[in-house]
Amino acid sequence: MGWPVDHSLSPKVHGYWLKHLAIPGEYVRIPVPPEDFKLTLRNLQADGYVGANVTVPHKEAALAVVDYAHPLAERIGAVNTVVVFEDGSLYGLNTDGYGFLENLKAGCKDFDPTAGPAVILGAGGAARAVVAILLDAGAPEVRLLNRTRARAEKIADDLDGIGSGKIIVGDWDQRGDYLEGANLLANTTTLGMKGQRELELDLSALPTTALVNDIVYVPLETDLLARARARGNPVVDGLGMLLHQARPGFEAWFGPLPEVTDALRAEVLAQQDEGT
Repeated sequence: MGWPVDHSLSPKVHGYWLKHLAIPGEYVRIPVPPEDFKLTLRNLQADGYVGANVTVPHKEAALAVVDYAHPLAERIGAVNTVVVFEDGSLYGLNTDGYGFLENLKAGCKDFDPTAGPAVILGAGGAARAVVAILLDAGAPEVRLLNRTRARAEKIADDLDGIGSGKIIVGDWDQRGDYLEGANLLANTTTLGMKGQRELELDLSALPTTALVNDIVYVPLETDLLARARARGNPVVDGLGMLLHQARPGFEAWFGPLPEVTDALRAEVLAQQDEGT
């Protein structure tokens, strides 16, 4: 459910799993304008659905509509996965952080989030999920950098309510300096995405052992990933986050926890290349 939603690759992901697991079911795109969102979500059971994914611009609104929410979704302030219980009540989850971390672990077997500071670029909804999951996974420090500093400070205030000091908000203009000693660099902004400006970032201070990730997957290898790879850093592209974040929802709706395979990646990339 989104507005717009025609661009979503999620039907291909879930459709692939339904087919290969021989489960009778369907996953479809539902374009929903904001003014109709609450009613559409409340009517899921009546319309024959066991759940839904929620994408832009409805993730925050979904948290206010569901009857119950996972504590992580409440911390993040957004829901991207909704499960319909038998009594018609709605349970909200946020699986973006799960997808982010599982993608890193799958793409770089040696990655350990506890091994050093993480540098996160951006302060949107994805950044909130990423910061929350990294803190939960034991990252000793998260350095958060955004073009609008106030947005980064809001995330720090919301997610570090106990005052641990693990979230460090830095100035965007000095972003290269915050790469010193980093264990992870992740870009959650749209910079570097097809049709957007490139991300300007001097990587010279970044240890070559640091894992570099871009949650953008169009293009699959952004300029950031290409430059990081060229200097010897391990890199993980953003497609896996999309694939892995879908797994908990599929399990909740249909039973099995599906796998992310090379065949699935190839099928999703083929649809992306077709522009459908």
